Amino acid sequence: RRRLAQSLFALFASSLAISLVFAIIPLCHDVLVLAVVMAVAGLAMGCIDTISNMQLVKIYQKDSAIFLQALHFFVGFGALLSPLIADPFLSDTNCILSNGTANASSNLPHIRKSLVPHHPGNLSHYDLPMKGMVVTRVSYAFWIMALINLPVPIAVFFLLYKERMVPCFNGSSHPLLSADELALETRPGDKDELPAAGHRPHAAAGHTDLFSCCQSQNFRGASYTYFAVHVTGALVLFMTDGIVGEYSGFVYSYAVEEPLAVVHKVAGYLPSLFWGFITLGRLISIPVSYRMKPATMVFINVVGVLITFLLLLIFSSSVVFLFVGTASLGLFLSSTFPSMLAYTEDILQYKGCATTVLVTGAGIGEMVLQLLVGSIIHDRGSYSFLVCGMIFGCLAFTFYSLLVFFHRMYPKPSPELDEASPDKAAVPEDTGQYQR
Repeated sequence: RRRLAQSLFALFASSLAISLVFAIIPLCHDVLVLAVVMAVAGLAMGCIDTISNMQLVKIYQKDSAIFLQALHFFVGFGALLSPLIADPFLSDTNCILSNGTANASSNLPHIRKSLVPHHPGNLSHYDLPMKGMVVTRVSYAFWIMALINLPVPIAVFFLLYKERMVPCFNGSSHPLLSADELALETRPGDKDELPAAGHRPHAAAGHTDLFSCCQSQNFRGASYTYFAVHVTGALVLFMTDGIVGEYSGFVYSYAVEEPLAVVHKVAGYLPSLFWGFITLGRLISIPVSYRMKPATMVFINVVGVLITFLLLLIFSSSVVFLFVGTASLGLFLSSTFPSMLAYTEDILQYKGCATTVLVTGAGIGEMVLQLLVGSIIHDRGSYSFLVCGMIFGCLAFTFYSLLVFFHRMYPKPSPELDEASPDKAAVPEDTGQYQR
């Protein structure tokens, strides 16, 4: 119960911090202050991502795939909805107008064209005013997002209050659910009351808290396949989440360049199409994950990404297929993260550190691969954008094959040991609950 309270307090603080950050961003007039504020937002979002995934896995275990798909559907839905909220407040001209820039808006398409990474062009003849009348209303978009997010910390605090986890307000409230209906984490002292004679598996404490993965005693006696499953699972998400980041970030730049030369306004629909089909794919994956194993879903996703990039390379001069391929790529990438998380945790019998390791690997991949692809496009041209995606897809498939190989080699618990373990005595097999 104490650890559940810690997780909820961390969710409350992180979600409240995001609302505060969105409210503060329009008031930042120094790039250093803005960088610090954005760093705080990234830290808060990382905490929410890790804790929410970890808690769902701990509570539902073998049934967690459905709930993870639902969780990531709302992640994609938020990514799709946010630009739509901001769009009415964006200016069609320069954000700052001076007396000498009355016709500045007519230069914007040419400036955008010149800012494509591998053709920086000569911007000295464009007058970009730094002082003048501010005409943008984008601040309202940030404040609206801050208000939209505000019910989240309020709801988490209400849950803390109803579960009597707020020290100052724990006298008269009644819990929303009984201890039996919550996870075993809300039950007092089951683990502490168990006999000390039994020897627990080496990784039984893998989900006790966010930092348990860093404790060396959890690795004693672990086989190499235990580490290999963590590493290969993280590398698969390093590649697939990296593809999500680099494709959504550079597909616009690729589309407006030769040989496609798509109109800027039409090319602007590509990132929205990509995120729209990611959201649609996650919605479809909720009922599909009920009937299909996570390993099968990951295989379909990785192979689908590989085939899509291959076809995009073959039909690289077709604008129509660029839109079709973008939609297809969004569908195949949509459920990769939650399916891989459920699959890896299932291999480790929910006693490893897979959630923390996989979330970290996915975040690093999304950051690193964008920087890598950006520098390659700068040197090699826009076509290298698809070549990089193909290479990343091949690597994702390779790491997935290694994960399946290590899965087959990973030692399965014997029925005798499983029945004799303290965990088994405390947790019915089909309750979907977990032992702390």
